[in-house]
Amino acid sequence: MSTNSYEHLLPPSWKAQVTAWFAEDTPSFDYGGYVVGEVHREAFLFGKGKQAAVLAGRPFFTEVFAQLGCEVEWHLQEGETFEPVKHVATVRGKARHLLLGERIALNMLARCSGIATNFIRSQSPGFRLVEKYGMIVGGIDPHRHDLSSMIMLKDNHIWSSVGGFSLLLDVEVGSEAEADEAIEAGADIIMLDNMEGEHLLSVARKLKEKWAGKRKFLFETSGNITEANLQERAVNDIDILSTSVVHQSVQHIDFSLKIQIPN
Repeated sequence: MSTNSYEHLLPPSWKAQVTAWFAEDTPSFDYGGYVVGEVHREAFLFGKGKQAAVLAGRPFFTEVFAQLGCEVEWHLQEGETFEPVKHVATVRGKARHLLLGERIALNMLARCSGIATNFIRSQSPGFRLVEKYGMIVGGIDPHRHDLSSMIMLKDNHIWSSVGGFSLLLDVEVGSEAEADEAIEAGADIIMLDNMEGEHLLSVARKLKEKWAGKRKFLFETSGNITEANLQERAVNDIDILSTSVVHQSVQHIDFSLKIQIPN
C-alpha cells in the first residue's frame, strides 16, 4: 500500500535548484575537500537548540548529499517533532563530500524546519520552494505560491477582471466603504488591511450580514498580526489570517553535522 509523502508535492525541476546551490556555494576550488581527501566517514546529524522543533526539508537535505554520492539514513519522519538534542540522521560518504554538502544542507534544513515550527506567508527570493514546502509540512496554508496563483489588487483597483474565471480575485481595502464596493464588484477575497480590534470585527460582521445570501466572498485580515494578538482575530467573521511576521524574524532550528572518528 502506497503512502503519501510531502516530497511528492515538489515539481519535477526541484533537484536543479539543489545543483544551483552548489554552483553558488562552491564556484571555484574546494580547498577543504582537497585537504581531507576521500577517506570514507560517517557523520551524525543532530537537532539541537533549546526547544522542541519540527523536522522539515528531508528531500532537499537528501538530494544535497545524493548529488555528492553520499547516503542519508533518516531516524525521524518528515514533520515529526523532536526534543533536542536528537540524533536526526546519519550521512555516509567520502569525507570531502560530507564537508562539501555540509553548509548547504544545514542552512537549508535550519530554515525549512524553522518555518515548519512556526509559520509564514511571504517568501525569500530564490528560496520560495523550500519555504513553501516548510509551511506545508508545518500545517500552514502557504497563501499564493507565486504572482500567477491569484490576482491581488491594491487600493481601489477593484474594477479589474483581467484574470478570467480561473483565478481568484483578492482586493486589498482600507475602509468599510472600499470593502463594500469590492464585494459589490464581485471580489472573491477582501483583505481588510491594517484594520484592528473592534473596528475590524465590526466591519466584517456588518458586511457579512449585509451580503448574506447575495455574494460569496471571504474576509482576510492582514497587518500588525503577531502571536500575541492572533487569537483575537480568529473569529467566525474573519476567514483568513495572513502574516509575514514569522517569516521576517523566523528562528532557525540549530542543526549540526558531526563527522565520526573511528576508534
